[in-house]
Amino acid sequence: MLKHRIITAVWLIPVVLGAIFFLPVEFFSWALVAVFLVAAKEWGRIIDKNCNITQWSFTITIGILLAALNLFVPAHDIWFRGHLHPIYLAILIIGAFWWAISSLLVITYPKSASLWQRSHMLKSMFGQLTLIPCFTALVALKGLSSSMSPYYGGALVFLVMLTVWAMDSGAYFAGKALGKHKLMPNVSPAKTIEGLVGGLVTTMVVVALVMLLSPAQELGLIVCVTLFVAMISAIGDLSESMFKRVADIKDSGTILPGHGGVLDRIDSLTAALPIFTLIYIAFWM
Repeated sequence: MLKHRIITAVWLIPVVLGAIFFLPVEFFSWALVAVFLVAAKEWGRIIDKNCNITQWSFTITIGILLAALNLFVPAHDIWFRGHLHPIYLAILIIGAFWWAISSLLVITYPKSASLWQRSHMLKSMFGQLTLIPCFTALVALKGLSSSMSPYYGGALVFLVMLTVWAMDSGAYFAGKALGKHKLMPNVSPAKTIEGLVGGLVTTMVVVALVMLLSPAQELGLIVCVTLFVAMISAIGDLSESMFKRVADIKDSGTILPGHGGVLDRIDSLTAALPIFTLIYIAFWM
């Protein structure tokens, strides 16, 4: 398993970094559609793992919505004079409300599952609220690149990814070494409070990197934003774990050997990216 994880990471990381830094936003947005179609097919299994029609209908719906977003809001219209396109902004705000609701569903699980576990419509809606704001945030951040700063948008995307990776890695190793108190055993039995704290401490590496590269930034603000985004990313992880547990699915897919599915790799990012983008708009635009 570890060998497969390393091999997959060796080829996947350069592809991801190449896309976020070097693909023009108009190509980046369409490449993302393909990635999110795979994630949508995997979410279809959460809706009903035994029904291919349900899975493909959800996938097609997501594909139509993302393609429509790309067509109605072309790359050159995403940002105008420092303002995000109203459609993009509305989607991000809706996404933020969804993650507030999702947090409550996770905290109150398994009682909350009685409200949605038998409803294909609600699980489909939850999938749309999880995937579409994440897609929107990725394209919006990438769209901040310009001829004067061609790597700026990619750097912001990478910063969020680095925060999530630091959170996940720190939580894993701290949990293995020190974990004694379960965080949310009904949702994800392997996660511990010690792991959560370890992950948050590890994200301070990202803070140090930001301050090193941009010392003019306000340290307190960077620390607060990093910790908040890291906490939100943990909600994204727990949320997918909750939905997979109800669906009786261990991994969302098998497309990434050793890692599971695309959804398993982006679960934390689905929460972190929209929230970070809104914070960026509020504090740095």
